[in-house]
Amino acid sequence: MKPAKPVIAMMALLAIFLFSAGALAAEVSQGKTLSYDETAKTIKIEEFDTNFSDNHHYGQPTGIVGEYDLTKAKVGIPPEAGDMVRIAYELEGERKVALKVMNVSKQDLRKKR
Repeated sequence: MKPAKPVIAMMALLAIFLFSAGALAAEVSQGKTLSYDETAKTIKIEEFDTNFSDNHHYGQPTGIVGEYDLTKAKVGIPPEAGDMVRIAYELEGERKVALKVMNVSKQDLRKKR
């Protein structure tokens, strides 16, 4: 009995999907910019939680300070101290390597104009 080609093709596609699904995921942090060094390609933020409310549109500060390496990152509107940012990153050992930095504060302001 010959194996059905469509079944083999479907199994191959399923295997590819399962093995690649983990590679697409990234961690995300959001918080207030403490410092941004364009030359050193680093950003330091005070991380916020996800307890959103009318008084806390971006969550509440956790007191945790995170530093991110921006050498591989796409940075939208450059952040300044005090700006709220959202960072998609991957862990490489102990380092947090940013993939994308979104300036949430300034994006919100631009939408309102």
